[in-house]
Amino acid sequence: MTGIKTTGEKKMMFFSGRAHPELAEEIAQQLGVGVVPTKAFDFANGEIYVRYQESARGADCFLIQSHTAPINKWIMEQLIMIDALKRASARSITVIVPFYGYARQDKKHRGREPISARLIADLMKTAGADRILTVDLHTDQIQGFFDGPVDHLFALPLLADYVKRKVDRSKLTVVSPDAGRVRVADRWCDRLGAPLAIVHKRRDKDVANQVTVHEVVGDVKGRICVLVDDMIDTGGTICAAADALFAHGAEDVIVTATHGVLSGPAADRLKNSRVSEFVFTNTLPTPGELHEELDKITVLSIAPTIASAAREVFEDGSVTSLFDEQ
Repeated sequence: MTGIKTTGEKKMMFFSGRAHPELAEEIAQQLGVGVVPTKAFDFANGEIYVRYQESARGADCFLIQSHTAPINKWIMEQLIMIDALKRASARSITVIVPFYGYARQDKKHRGREPISARLIADLMKTAGADRILTVDLHTDQIQGFFDGPVDHLFALPLLADYVKRKVDRSKLTVVSPDAGRVRVADRWCDRLGAPLAIVHKRRDKDVANQVTVHEVVGDVKGRICVLVDDMIDTGGTICAAADALFAHGAEDVIVTATHGVLSGPAADRLKNSRVSEFVFTNTLPTPGELHEELDKITVLSIAPTIASAAREVFEDGSVTSLFDEQ
C-alpha cells in the first residue's frame, strides 16, 4: 500500500473580527457552532495583532468582518486575519463581508480616480481568501472584481416581507430613490405586487453627499411609498427623496435599506425627517444613540440568511436556491 487514507470528514470553523461581534454571535448560533476564541489587540502605534486560540489546520474556515467605522481599521484587521488562517494551513477560507467597504467606488467617473472596490477584492485575494460571501453589493459588477467565487446574498425577502405585514398593499407604491436602484425596485414590485415610482435626482460631482431632487416619475398621491435603497450613509439622498414624495402628495413614506451606515449628520436628518419608519438589517451595528433615541428605526436580523448561505457553501449545496422564489 502506498499513501495514507483519512476519514475525509470536513470541519467548519467560524471566526470573527472585532467590528460587529453581535452579528457574529447570532450567525454562530444559527450554525450551531461557537466563534473560535481569538486574541486580537492594537499596539500603541495602531498596528493590529491577531492569533487564533485553536488550530485551523485542514478546516473550512468562515471569517466574518463587517466594514463599519473606523472602516480602514476593520478592513486591515480582516486582511490580517485572512493571512493568519492561510499560514495556519486552513483548507479553505470564506470571507463573510456583510457590508463591503468602498463599494461605491466601483468605477471611474473622471480621470485620475481609483477603482477602490476592485482594490479591496485584490487585497482579499492576495491575503488568501478563496471565496467572498456578501450582502447587497452597491453594484453587481463588483462580483467580477474578485478572482474566485462570490456569493451575493439579498436582504430583499427579509425587508419586503416585513413591509408586506405592516402596510395595506392596495395603497402601496415602491419608489426608487434614483435611476440606479430601478432594477432592485422592480424586484420589490414583483414581490409585493405594487406599482413603481422613481425620484429623479442630480448630484453635484464636486461636493460629496450633495443632492438636488428634481421630480417624481409615477403616481404617488395618496399612496404609502416605500423607498428602497442598498445603503443610507449621511441620509441626504433618502431624506430629500422623501421630501419630494410628500411634496407630490404621498400619504406616508417608509424607508428600507440593507445597510444603515448612518454617519455624520444622519442622526439629525433621520430625527427631523417626516418618514414614519426606517427599516435596516444588522449588517452594520446601528449607532447606540440612534437605536435608543429614535423609535422609528427598526433593525431586522440578517443572521439567518448569512448562516443558511454559509451552511450551503460548507455542504457544497446551492446558495442560489435560497433566493429562487424571487
